Amino acid sequence: SDLPTLLSTSRFRAAAVLAANLLTTSTAPTDHATIFALLYVRLASLTLCNATALAAQEVKALEDLNSALYLDPISSAHLVPWELRVLAVRLQGIGFNDPRRGVVGYFELARDARRALAVLRKAVAEDPESGDSTLVERQMWEERLVDLGVRVAGALVEMEDLEGAAMHLRTLGEGGDRMVGARRALLWLRLGDVEAARGCVGGREEADGVVLALGEMADGKYEDAATIWGQLAERDGGNEMYAQNLAVCMLYSGQIDEAKDMLEDLLDKGKSFHALTFNLSTIYELCTDRSRQLKLQLVEKVAAMPEADRAGWEKTNADFKL
Repeated sequence: SDLPTLLSTSRFRAAAVLAANLLTTSTAPTDHATIFALLYVRLASLTLCNATALAAQEVKALEDLNSALYLDPISSAHLVPWELRVLAVRLQGIGFNDPRRGVVGYFELARDARRALAVLRKAVAEDPESGDSTLVERQMWEERLVDLGVRVAGALVEMEDLEGAAMHLRTLGEGGDRMVGARRALLWLRLGDVEAARGCVGGREEADGVVLALGEMADGKYEDAATIWGQLAERDGGNEMYAQNLAVCMLYSGQIDEAKDMLEDLLDKGKSFHALTFNLSTIYELCTDRSRQLKLQLVEKVAAMPEADRAGWEKTNADFKL
C-alpha cells in the first residue's frame, strides 16, 4: 500500500519499511525535498512502533543538521524540514548517548526560530503594510518557539533533572494554545506538582478536563477522577481514552468487575490499543489463576478483528503481558 494509507491506519512498521525502500530505489539523489520527507516518515514511524533505538542509530548519519551543508547556497534557507530537525534532536541525543545534546539542540533550534522571527518583525517595522502578509508566518515561528520551550522541559525530565525542568517550566509563561497548556500541565504532573498542573488549565475545555482528571488520580482521589472521566465520556461517547481511564479509576476504587466489563466492551467495539489490552490483561491477572488462558483468548480475539478496525494493529507479547 502507499504511505498515506499505511500511516492513516497506524501501520507504522510497514510505513517505515516502505519509506526505506522508496529512499533506496526510486528517489533521485538530488531530490532533497523527497529524501528528507521520507526520512521523517521513516524515523517517526520507527519511533511510533517502539523501534526508537533503531531510529536513534539511523539518525546519526545526518550528523550536525546545523552545518552549512544543509543550507541553500543562494538563499541560506535550511533545506531540512522543521519537523525532521526537531525529531532528529531527540533521536541524536539517544543515539549518541548524550541527553544534554538534545537540550542543546533544542536551544539551537530556538536560536534559528528567533532569528527568523526577528527578520520578519524588522520587515514589518520597515514596511507596516507587509504585516498582514507575514502574520501567518510570524505566528508559526512564535508557536515553534513555545513548542521548543516545552520540549526542553521534557528533555530535562528524561534526564531526571527534575529541579531544572521545574525551573525551566516556570520561565515559560502562559504562551501557546490550549494544547500547549495541556502539555505543560502533563509535565508538571510528571514532576509531581499537581497544583501547578491545575494552574495551567482553566477547567472549561476538553483538554483541561483531562488534566484535571489526571490530577485527581495523581492525588489518589479515584472516585472524583471517575466522575470527571464519566462526564467527558458522556460528552464524547466515541472517545475510548475516557472510557479506559474511567475503567482504571474503577479498578483502583475496588470496582474490578465493572472495570473489566467496561474494557471488554471497548474490545467488543473493535478497539485494541496498547493501554486497553495491557490493562485488561492486568485485570485478568488480578481476577483469576488462569490469567494466561484468558490473555491468550484476548490475543485471538484481537487477531480476529476485521482489518479495518485494527488501527495500530501491530502487537507484541508485551501488549498482553505474555
